[in-house]
Amino acid sequence: MSRIEATLSQLRRQGRKALIPYITAGDPQPGETVRIMQTLVAAGADIIELGVPFSDPMADGPVIQLACERALRHHVSLRNVLEMVREFRQQDTQTPIVLMGYLNPVEALGYETFAEMAADAGVDGVLTVDLPPEEADTLVPLLKARNLDVIFLLAPTTTDDRIRRISQHCSGYVYYVSLKGVTGSAQLDATEVAQKVAHIHEITALPVGVGFGIRDARSAGMIGRVSDGVIVGSVLVDTIARYQDKPEALHLALSDILRPMREALDELAS
Repeated sequence: MSRIEATLSQLRRQGRKALIPYITAGDPQPGETVRIMQTLVAAGADIIELGVPFSDPMADGPVIQLACERALRHHVSLRNVLEMVREFRQQDTQTPIVLMGYLNPVEALGYETFAEMAADAGVDGVLTVDLPPEEADTLVPLLKARNLDVIFLLAPTTTDDRIRRISQHCSGYVYYVSLKGVTGSAQLDATEVAQKVAHIHEITALPVGVGFGIRDARSAGMIGRVSDGVIVGSVLVDTIARYQDKPEALHLALSDILRPMREALDELAS
């Protein structure tokens, strides 16, 4: 059982929902990433999605695009991100880490080299936004052979046949994109999300994490009520941008966003 599966299984037994924050590695400074990850865990994160900076993040809105630009100005590469995970693992051997990014950096490193380095560094899962299941037959077996979960995106427009196909390759959890559009979109329809997540659960036994549009405790609680976990990205990345020159204030601000979400999710179990 992978670290992701073990974490989600434990939460399910407790009647609790997963809180999964996303940050971009190397933003605002490479030296801050591990400390930010530790702050997120202290504030209640169950799993961390760590974004790999890329020059053309097509699924991401302007907030995360700018985060990638800030990280790339510091020349943060996929190898650097793996070293950050390795450093994080020196103090935290429990919190699952999912690398989220695009296929180009993985191809540049080499599929087998990437799989070996990711497993060795302590990565638990990989979400490659632009890798469709039809083209995953080379990379996925290499990752799964090293007990790395492979996570795929589902959209509001994903057909039932495609959900089944994705589920055959996917492990850990599926990431349901709650909105049509890019990250950071503001309009979230909880009723529509509930209907779609319930339908996904009819097709796959995998846990469903929901992202895009979750910005505060209220939206986290609404989505946590109907899903297995909530994924929070743009509001955290925007906070990093606003406090990028004030490290101490940055960590306090991140905690102030995440802790109320944790409390809102835990209230669902009471």
